[in-house]
Amino acid sequence: MSTTRRGDTSATPGSARRAPAAPAAVRRPRLADEHGRRVPLWELALRYLLLLAVLALTAGPFLWQLSTSLKGPTENIFSSPPRFLPSHPTLHNYRRVADTIPVWDYALNSLKVASASVVTNCVGSALAGYALARLRYRGRRAAGLVFVLAMLVPAEGIIIAQFTTMRELGLNNTLVGVMLPGSVGAMNVLLMRNAFLRLPYEIEEAAYVDGADVWQRFLRIALPAVRGTLAVVAIFAFMGAWDDFLWPLIVLSDPSRFTLTIGLDYLHGTFAGDERLVAAGTVIAVAPLIALFACLQRYFFRGVGEGAVKG
Repeated sequence: MSTTRRGDTSATPGSARRAPAAPAAVRRPRLADEHGRRVPLWELALRYLLLLAVLALTAGPFLWQLSTSLKGPTENIFSSPPRFLPSHPTLHNYRRVADTIPVWDYALNSLKVASASVVTNCVGSALAGYALARLRYRGRRAAGLVFVLAMLVPAEGIIIAQFTTMRELGLNNTLVGVMLPGSVGAMNVLLMRNAFLRLPYEIEEAAYVDGADVWQRFLRIALPAVRGTLAVVAIFAFMGAWDDFLWPLIVLSDPSRFTLTIGLDYLHGTFAGDERLVAAGTVIAVAPLIALFACLQRYFFRGVGEGAVKG
């Protein structure tokens, strides 16, 4: 005799009916920052407006120079309102620059100086930074203080002493004399020191227990962990050597050894009224910096934040 009651569905498995599920509420996408905090729409719009303003102030002059360098001789570059895009783009201005001054020879001289500066700064700053951060010796804090004080001395205050030193060494009117004063920068040494300080001591202690000497710990453990800071040092060293104008102007006297910045200054002084020619020379000078940053930007944004060893 069945004792199942009408309406009782718990006694007959399989015959139970499920209530229809309520429709899920449609979630609207939230605008949040990296910390998960909700960002109002007006604040987001204000951020983008500020970013666009900064972009216009930083990249705007270069884009205007690029536009001017592509405009032909019949196009008015002083029209009102100004026209940003050229009507008939041409590379004739770049050929005129090469015909007016030996711009590629000047660029090669600048490339030699900048490449040597990158190598010496990366090697010297890495060695000095590791010594300041990891090695234990008497006078380490005083040595670090010397590098800090060196950053406070303006380059114009020691330029006469540098010129006298280069003359005594017989390096006047040479590219080595242009490169030597900036071969190791104090700021680059401090950047490498801070990067090495962020590394855990336990990693090097384990390598020391395994029998690794100082050079092995430096080359195989510490140096691969600070590649981002090395990229920062390389970019700063290249930019400083490539854009330097005052020191090459003082130490060089042979036109065949001029760097690009000095050559472009002669171009501006000779053809001061031809803005298209000056703009083309400016683009030629800035293009290597953009190419270098594009190659090293992945490591550049790591900066001094690297503090661990992979593997």
